[in-house]
Amino acid sequence: MRYLPQTQKSRDEMLETIGVSSVDDLFVQVPKKAFIDGKANVPDHMGELEVERHMLAASNQNINAQSNRFFLGAGVYYHHVPSSVDYIIQRSEFLTAYTPYQPEIAQGTLQYLFEFQTFIAQITGQEVANASLYDGATSMAEAGLMAMRVTRKNKVCYGNDIHPQYAEVMETYLCNNEGCNSYSVNEEPSGIEEDTACVFIQSPDFYGKPHNIDAWRKACDEKGALLVVVVNEIVSLGMLPPPVEADIVCGEAQSIGVPMSFGGPHLGFFACREKFIRQMPGRLCGETVDADGKRGFVLTLSTREQHIRRDKATSNICTNQGLCALAFTVHMALLGEDGFKQLAVINHEKACKLADQLTAIDGVTLKHENFFNELAVQIPTSKNAGDIVQQLADDYGIIAGYPADDNTILITATEITTDGGMAALSNALQEVL
Repeated sequence: MRYLPQTQKSRDEMLETIGVSSVDDLFVQVPKKAFIDGKANVPDHMGELEVERHMLAASNQNINAQSNRFFLGAGVYYHHVPSSVDYIIQRSEFLTAYTPYQPEIAQGTLQYLFEFQTFIAQITGQEVANASLYDGATSMAEAGLMAMRVTRKNKVCYGNDIHPQYAEVMETYLCNNEGCNSYSVNEEPSGIEEDTACVFIQSPDFYGKPHNIDAWRKACDEKGALLVVVVNEIVSLGMLPPPVEADIVCGEAQSIGVPMSFGGPHLGFFACREKFIRQMPGRLCGETVDADGKRGFVLTLSTREQHIRRDKATSNICTNQGLCALAFTVHMALLGEDGFKQLAVINHEKACKLADQLTAIDGVTLKHENFFNELAVQIPTSKNAGDIVQQLADDYGIIAGYPADDNTILITATEITTDGGMAALSNALQEVL
């Protein structure tokens, strides 16, 4: 097929066909501040070696997690990934087809996805889990859509402090479903409305506070809504009770096996009650036997529009984040049940020690007394959290956390956090305040 140069007429016809007046209309959802005014501030031409040197010099201006004190969380967490994980995920047994349609040549891929599902089902206390989703935010959005299909209702409820970016993704999904909308009840189960498809409870919530879901279970049953528990720090499930009372448990599994990588790729997970299995998004791998009676694995359920009629598809998810799911599975297998629980305990103990040091500073308090590994630290109202975080980075080389609002900083401690790092943060924060 030969290339046909695009003419102004052909471009105008395409724009008219899709219902926009200009190419700029295709990018109206992108914030204006994200666009570069004029040319990017990079040299016009360099050789490969010069480009590498230029990019290395630019990157060295950043304050990075490996070389500095790091306490940032807010949905992306800095955990230790054993070097054995990287070695194992590069073995040839796992380097099979991207999509395991042909089980006879994709047994390695299918087996680890099956084991991934098993791990997720076990730690969430749910009956079934799928073969993973893009990330925690889209996993939560898919849970909302699934709840609307199951209940045939058109509202979703935010029961507590949901991660704002998760809520934004949920709203984006809802925009494509006419008649669907959302509302919040601010931790009041009695505020759930009659036509609610599901209630989202994040635990620990955006400010790090764990939640008991018993009252929410009762309220959802009274209103005929599904209860969806969202977890964006999966290590917390090694210490907190598994949300077995939930109808759906979804969230982010990046903390196990997957490095931060400047914000992605991540690893969403999704688990639910078995009676909802045909309404689940994505894929489900299953165990079977072949004609000779030998154990084998197959792609049991695949629910996107490529595989079944469009109007029957439950999602358009086209990947299972295979490499990230493999890294999670390998890391979890290396930890084992006891290791996973011990990791959670270490995280919590580090956070408790850090909380004691920070609250010893005059004017510093905790928003919530209960937490797992992330603290919502409140500073005096005369100071601005964003300014404090920036000053700690500029003057002390400390990435102190995430400014959740004007006077609240989300500060995280994990197994990587050292006593020296905690002392450096508390001393620097005291000086700055």
